[in-house]
Amino acid sequence: MSDKETKKSILERETTRREFLKMSGKGIGGMAISLSLLNLLGCSKDEAEDVVAWPLAAGVLVANRNKCTGCLRCETNCTIVNDGKLQPYISRVKVGKNYFFGVDGPKLNYAKADGAFGNKLMTPETCRQCAEPYCGKACPAGAITTNDSGARIVLQEKCVGCGACHDACPWHLPTIDPETKKSTKCISCGMCANNCPTGALAIVPWDDVKYAMRKYGYLA
Repeated sequence: MSDKETKKSILERETTRREFLKMSGKGIGGMAISLSLLNLLGCSKDEAEDVVAWPLAAGVLVANRNKCTGCLRCETNCTIVNDGKLQPYISRVKVGKNYFFGVDGPKLNYAKADGAFGNKLMTPETCRQCAEPYCGKACPAGAITTNDSGARIVLQEKCVGCGACHDACPWHLPTIDPETKKSTKCISCGMCANNCPTGALAIVPWDDVKYAMRKYGYLA
């Protein structure tokens, strides 16, 4: 692919990403989108309220907590591939911490009279790759930058392990590795989704999203 074609492809991807962001916001439960586009994202209309879609560099990362069994394979594969060790605590995708309550916390899922506690649903969660990253702005060492794929990453040689990125992130997703004293952060490699046995995590390529949005009038 020539430089001109590469630039055109990147521009089209970013245009699709921005339009999808306008549509989706936090999740897709309130999106006025077609059934075909919901099917592309791997969910039905009834499941939409429990699905979150995050626009990443490679495509749309879809997390469906109704399909998550809590096997934590996404966390283990993430650290094996990116860190060369099995250490779910530093995984760039977080599942276990949201058990029972999900990302909204216990205030919406209090213990009931019958003894049921929480919603008992896992909620996969990962970096939103914010357009104006809180983590990057807070880093005193300038260790957080954007790679060629458009993902915001931590430069290990610059990271001082201060934890400012973790504190600044509204979801506290960057995590300090207790062994290396360096921050870990999602690089949009897709290993979590590629190895999810139930499809609770999936990445839909931007070309597929662009086609569906254009076909149903969401994209000119």
